[in-house]
Amino acid sequence: MDSRMDKEEPQSTQSIQETAPAPGIPSESRHAPLRMRISKIVEKATTHDGWFGDYDYAWLCTPSLPFSGGSRNPRLPPFYALNTELPLALAITSGLQHALAMLAGLITPPIILASSLNLDNQTSAYMISASLISGGILSLLQMSRIKLFRGYYLGTGLITVVGTSFSTLSTANAIFEAMYRDGTCPSVTSDAGVTRGPCPDAYGMVLGTSLICSFLEIFMSFAPPRILQRVFPPMVTGTVVLMIGVSLIGASGIPNWGGGSNDCKTSPATGIFQLCPTIFAPRPLPWGSAEFIGIGFLSFITIIITEIFGSPFLKNISIITGLAVGCIVAGAAGYIDGSTIKAAPAITFLWVRRFKISVYPPAILPMLAVYISLAMEAIGDITASAEVSRVEVQGQEFESRIQGGILVDGIGGFVSALFTVAPLSTFAQNNGVIAITRCANRGAGRWCCFFLILFGVLGKISGVFLAIPNPVLGGVTTFLFASVAVSGVRVLSYIRFTRRDRFVLAAALSFGFGDLLVPGIFTHLFERVGDQNKGLQGLFDSITIVLSTPFLSSGIVAAILNLILPQEPEHDADKLDHEDPLDVESDEHRQSN
Repeated sequence: MDSRMDKEEPQSTQSIQETAPAPGIPSESRHAPLRMRISKIVEKATTHDGWFGDYDYAWLCTPSLPFSGGSRNPRLPPFYALNTELPLALAITSGLQHALAMLAGLITPPIILASSLNLDNQTSAYMISASLISGGILSLLQMSRIKLFRGYYLGTGLITVVGTSFSTLSTANAIFEAMYRDGTCPSVTSDAGVTRGPCPDAYGMVLGTSLICSFLEIFMSFAPPRILQRVFPPMVTGTVVLMIGVSLIGASGIPNWGGGSNDCKTSPATGIFQLCPTIFAPRPLPWGSAEFIGIGFLSFITIIITEIFGSPFLKNISIITGLAVGCIVAGAAGYIDGSTIKAAPAITFLWVRRFKISVYPPAILPMLAVYISLAMEAIGDITASAEVSRVEVQGQEFESRIQGGILVDGIGGFVSALFTVAPLSTFAQNNGVIAITRCANRGAGRWCCFFLILFGVLGKISGVFLAIPNPVLGGVTTFLFASVAVSGVRVLSYIRFTRRDRFVLAAALSFGFGDLLVPGIFTHLFERVGDQNKGLQGLFDSITIVLSTPFLSSGIVAAILNLILPQEPEHDADKLDHEDPLDVESDEHRQSN
């Protein structure tokens, strides 16, 4: 597609030169191209074809009802490439779908971060709004394709959307744990256990640390993509993404499904967390109550039913559908507290609330590892976006898209910290929208950015998101995080699974699953070292955070072993694919035969 566009470029340039007036021609002639553009815009906005084109909107909104007698192979709508002319109605509809498809992924991280630090409702609502606004602004930058110098670009030139990375959540939670342990954040110890106090300064420290560490990914963007792919092959990226998804299910998804991921899940005998989410909720219950499990399951099953019977439009927003159905039932049953909606402002924007930005030295090493993982995620997400957009996924142009995407990823980490938002990275949630709607046009992507910014500016919307009951959020995010884990499995499916590959993967998952199943194993690693100077203690804390974060520990092990273990000869690899001495099932099968 791009090669055809390149061939058409001289012709379009020639036509512009023919219509452009020469010096000395009256100014009215000079403004002719501008009048032509205005006339074209007016025509598009005032004609049926300009609004609707020949797209099959009935197909987009028709549900897949059983026994409906519909055709198994319906006529698909035309495919709209990156720069083709797009009807206004399709651009707006597809843009809204993109925004709704990534909405749950944008609101979940700030909700989890605010809950981990026990921040008040007003601050939490602001963090949601800031995440939406920042995602819209930086997605516009990521969708651009601005040439810088010597073949380097800014942006991918695809519908590549941006949001708060889930990999930040796991690391941030480990950093917050360290801050509460070392007294940076306040906590009260009583007979009921340890109760954490609000700690907005901890969030400011994560932002400040993220700001300085973002330069690593910026520098990585200027490295040849082939080197990055050599250092971070599917073996490493798949392991990282898999562990991110699985760890978030255990840290946030399932605990919220049971009633809350805060201290109420430990069922203390006294204090405000005796019941979930707190004793002040409209209908507090013990963690794991049948009512909580049922509400979460309703949201979960709604996603499945939407996938089976929903129209293409609804399938793209199945996560939002699950949230909506769960909230309607939970609200009717009296589980929703409307105080967050009343307290939220009607209109808001960035910097309405600010955090004291500073650097937390023990978080530098883990955050550098986070930015490496963000670059790895960006490579996979941009490749998937290019495939579904029907552009080349190899060659110099594709590599420039990778370079431009990683560069914006790094810049996004720097700018998002100034926007009071945790590091933003490339999302892949919208690729399904492109595949189903057959619309890869960047015009739809710009409408997506418009809707994200609009949702963020309307502060009451953030209040609504914050009022979502924990079980509803847990039932939906468990599915969402499991989808992240499945993405990691899909990446791992690209490897050949020779004996060497299995060995590397087993060693990496040993650390990852060990961290996940026994979270506190590395917490006391350096407690018996004795009194150390502040710098050395900060290094020990950094190592503890890295080892306590499943995707970091497993990703580092996978990357190191993948580099130092020699590759197997081709004929040996082919032989081991069929006969692996570690494959017990194969041995037993041969013996039974």
